[in-house]
Amino acid sequence: MADMYDLVIIGSGPGGYVAAIRAGQLGLKTAIVEKDKRLGGTCLWVGCIPTKAMLFSAQLLDHAREAESFGLKIPSAEPDIQKIHAYKNGVVTKNANGIDFLMRKNKVTVVSGHGRIAGPGKVSVTPTGGGAPTTLETKNIMIATGSGTKSLPGLDFDGKLVLSSDHILSIDRIPKKMAVLGGGAVGVEFASVFRSYGSEVTVIELMPNLLPLEDEDLGKQLAKSFQRRKIGVLVASKLEKLDKTDKGVKLTVASADGKTQVIEADVLLSAVGRRPITEDIGLDKTQIKADARGFIAVDGMMQTKQPNLFAIGDVVAGTPMLAHVASAEGIVAVDFIAGKKPHALDYDQMPSCTYCAPQVAAVGLSEKKAKERGHDVKTGTFPFSALPKAGILLEREGFVKIVADKKYNEVLGIHMIGPEVTDLLAEGGLALRLESTLEEIAHTVHAHPTLSEIVAEAAHVTLGEPIHI
Repeated sequence: MADMYDLVIIGSGPGGYVAAIRAGQLGLKTAIVEKDKRLGGTCLWVGCIPTKAMLFSAQLLDHAREAESFGLKIPSAEPDIQKIHAYKNGVVTKNANGIDFLMRKNKVTVVSGHGRIAGPGKVSVTPTGGGAPTTLETKNIMIATGSGTKSLPGLDFDGKLVLSSDHILSIDRIPKKMAVLGGGAVGVEFASVFRSYGSEVTVIELMPNLLPLEDEDLGKQLAKSFQRRKIGVLVASKLEKLDKTDKGVKLTVASADGKTQVIEADVLLSAVGRRPITEDIGLDKTQIKADARGFIAVDGMMQTKQPNLFAIGDVVAGTPMLAHVASAEGIVAVDFIAGKKPHALDYDQMPSCTYCAPQVAAVGLSEKKAKERGHDVKTGTFPFSALPKAGILLEREGFVKIVADKKYNEVLGIHMIGPEVTDLLAEGGLALRLESTLEEIAHTVHAHPTLSEIVAEAAHVTLGEPIHI
C-alpha cells in the first residue's frame, strides 16, 4: 500500500515551501511536488530575489558615480552585465540550497515532476524528464502553483525585441534604449535598474499614475523622481501599435487627450501583470472551477469549496500576488489542517514594496480607500529632505505619509517613498497590527540620526504638532 501523506503541496514557491516547513514542524507527513529542477518557484528564480539583486547592483553603481560627493575618488563606475548576472545567480543558488536544507531538516519529501490532482486525496506526478506517473495519496492537497508572465493580445513575447520579466533577467546586453509597458511594481523596478545601467528608458502606463495600486501621492512623487533621473514617464497612455524594425521596436502611443507619439527603442519590456497558473493541474478532477481569469476562490482558512483541498498564493482570487502573502496564507492553511485555530489574514494589513530608486512601500489603507470606507480622515506628510540621516546619505527625495481616523487618531495606513523605505515599513505593519494611534507612534522614541525617525516625525505632523518642519 502506498504511503499516506497528511499533506501534498503542488508548487514550491514561497507559499508552498513555507507551508511545507510549517507542516513538518507540526509533525504532518508532507510531500512537496515541483516540476522545475530546483525548489523556490518564480520568486526565487525569475522574480523577487534576482530582480532585487540587480537593483542592488544598480544602487551601488549610482553611489559609485556620486563618490566625489562623499569625498571619495573612484576612477570609473561602469556596469558589466555578465558579472552582474554572475552575482545575481550566486545569490539565487545560495537561497535554493537553503530551501533544500530546510526540506531535509523538516522531513519533507521532495518529489520532482508535474503534479496534477487525480481525484480526492490523490496527486499524480509525471517525472520532469518523462516516464510513467506515480500517485501520491494524501489526506489534504494544497495548490501553490503561483503565477506566470502575461502580455496583451497581439503582443507576444519573442525573447529578442519583446521581452517578459523572465527574459530580461538573462538579457546579454544593456540596451541603449528601452521602452517599458506597464508602470506597476515590475515595470518601474526594471526601468530603474536599466536607467542606472545607462539605458534611455520610457515607461508607458495606462492609468493616471505610476504604481496605480498605491496611494496616489506615491505614484505622483515617483513620476517626478523618475523624470529627474531622465526616465520618460507617459501616464494615462495606451499602446496603439507595435512595429518591429531592423533597429528594434517602434511604438505608437496615444494619450488620454487623443494625441499620439512614436517611441523607438531597442527592446520593449512588457510588464502588464501576471496570470495564475491553474491550467493542467487537475482541477477537472475536483468539484471546483477557476474563474474566467484562472483564479481559485477560498475561505479564510484557504480552503476551497471542496473539503481538504486548499489553495494559496498567486492562484487565489482577490488577494495580492505577493510572495509574503503566499507564505502567510500557507501558514494559516497548515495550522488549520493541523487542528489549530488560526485567525484569517487581514489583507488590509498586507505590506507592499517596490524596490526602484527611490523605493516605495505601503501598508494599510490609502487616503482614497479610507474615505471610501467611511472614515473621517486626517493625513500628515514629512519629507526626507528634513531628515538629517537622509542628508548624510544624499538621498533627500520622498516622504512618509500617514493616514489616520480623526475620532481616535487610529492609524489606518502608512505610505512611504524614499531611501530604504522597504525596510522602514515593518514598523507600520506592526502599528496596524496593534491598532496603534498617532500618539503611540509619536511618543515612541526613535534613535537619532536614523531613517526610522521619519515615521515618528510624520506622526507628529499628522497630530498637528510638527517638530522639525
